[in-house]
Amino acid sequence: MMRHGIRLLAVGSLRKLPPAVRDALRASIAATRNNTGMTVILAVSYGGREDIAQAARAIARRVKRGELAPGEISQDTVSDHLGTRGVPDPDLLIRTSGELRISNFFLWQLAYTEMYVTDTLWPDFREREYFQALAFFQQRQRRFGRTAAQIERERLRAV
Repeated sequence: MMRHGIRLLAVGSLRKLPPAVRDALRASIAATRNNTGMTVILAVSYGGREDIAQAARAIARRVKRGELAPGEISQDTVSDHLGTRGVPDPDLLIRTSGELRISNFFLWQLAYTEMYVTDTLWPDFREREYFQALAFFQQRQRRFGRTAAQIERERLRAV
């Protein structure tokens, strides 16, 4: 990870890990914190609903302490209290084994993520399948909730 500049993060219930594993994971996260080549997020006993619930509890505590008014709570406020705070939302989700669901994974973060579904099982997913997913992604028009007509109007206004 150091040789390739990869930063390691972990989300989820790390407290459920054995202490030695948890300590080793925290040491790896600390050692890679300044790497900028790529970020790998390890999801350990992670659930999107629980991530959102713990963010809501943290925000509620801030409101109760008078640090934040309810009217000041924004999407950014919620994002800043999730386990993935500071990490950009994924651009592409590759869903293996033909499943057409996100399985309680990054429920907040996947709002505008492009999804590629393949029947290939994860253990069989190889470079060829990865390149197919990237080719799919390259063909997508990233609209982030806007329609194609809205994108075209914005393009014309910019000219």
